[in-house]
Amino acid sequence: MNNLFIRLYLDEDVHVLVADLLHARGFDVVTARDAGKLQNSDEEQLAYAVSQSRALVTHNRTDFEALVQDYFTAENMHYGVIYAVRHPPQVIAQRLLIILNQVTADEMQNQVRYI
Repeated sequence: MNNLFIRLYLDEDVHVLVADLLHARGFDVVTARDAGKLQNSDEEQLAYAVSQSRALVTHNRTDFEALVQDYFTAENMHYGVIYAVRHPPQVIAQRLLIILNQVTADEMQNQVRYI
């Protein structure tokens, strides 16, 4: 498919400042707030990210690890899930930039990263 840049979807637990910081660097980032998906279930959050060809960024490792395992078991494709330890938004943005600058969207498909 040859997609170069990862497009991100930040669930509602991730501070919106992260999106602002990444937008300033030219990256395509949508938040749950932007998408009108606040208070949606985790399943709905992941389904939305997949429907938009976006890697999901979340702090909710426990619940999303189970969902990703279900996707794997069912042989469903996703565009990547990035679990972020809770840090200030600037730190999370810095860690995401490392992935965004080193990993292509195609390489991120069906992958899980921890930052």
